[in-house]
Amino acid sequence: MIPKVRKAVFPAAGLGTRFLPATKAMPKEMLPLVDKPLIQYCVEEAMHSGIQDIIIVTGRGKSSIEDHFDVSFELEQLLESKNKTDMLSMVRSISDMIDVCYIRQKEALGLGHAVLRAKDLVGNEPFATVLSDDVIASDVPCIRQLLDIYEYYGASVVALMEVPPDQISSYGVVDAEPVSHNGNEHRVFRIRNMVEKPKPSDAPSNLAIIGRYILTPEIFTCIESIEPGAGGELQLTDALKYMLRSRPIYGLKFDGKRYDAGDKLGFLKATVEFALNRHDMGDAFRTYLKGLTL
Repeated sequence: MIPKVRKAVFPAAGLGTRFLPATKAMPKEMLPLVDKPLIQYCVEEAMHSGIQDIIIVTGRGKSSIEDHFDVSFELEQLLESKNKTDMLSMVRSISDMIDVCYIRQKEALGLGHAVLRAKDLVGNEPFATVLSDDVIASDVPCIRQLLDIYEYYGASVVALMEVPPDQISSYGVVDAEPVSHNGNEHRVFRIRNMVEKPKPSDAPSNLAIIGRYILTPEIFTCIESIEPGAGGELQLTDALKYMLRSRPIYGLKFDGKRYDAGDKLGFLKATVEFALNRHDMGDAFRTYLKGLTL
């Protein structure tokens, strides 16, 4: 029987230098997309996918993440005293959303190292890994889509998307062959190799890995077995390549739209499009945009 995925690891110890000076005192994961922090969108995605426990790998200066998912007695008391029941319900829903625990990554030594920090909390079971820079809008949560493939093959699965050549060097890129899955040969792939941030001329395909993974527990041994790469960091892509020596890994071209909220332009695009889709402000915001002289 294939073990159930119950936990999700959220690496959140990075410095967020691309958003300085905003991230000098605020974690990038807490940057608001309209009125909700980036990380909350991804935690909600995990919850709606059936995940029961969240493990957030934090670092120095990230205490506001913990505060966000914790109970805020003073705020709740204030809202209750002012009879602001809708706001009170919203605030309570965040702390009641899902069980969250934390582990520190004292040095930012790469994504692989961040995942490894969660080893004792994950234990010997499969788990999801979620990068909150990647916000994904989809009818079926992206993690749920990956879990469907994991539950069929019993192997690690990564989320894939097609990337234009001028952007390919920013991603881990796969060499993969399509496999027939439920009659669809264009979305599921068995991965043969991976290349981290290749030159466009060296990229084995235009399929890039984005920030959603379902990983079997063998990944921890693989991370421990690889050597640090550029900058002395342990790269998750290198650990996945190591895993390919002995175990299969699959990729899924997910249904949905991914926003690179770790990039300023991507963050602005996400803000505009999420605002336009809001029932409480979409029409007014659309009218405003149409009235701009561009």
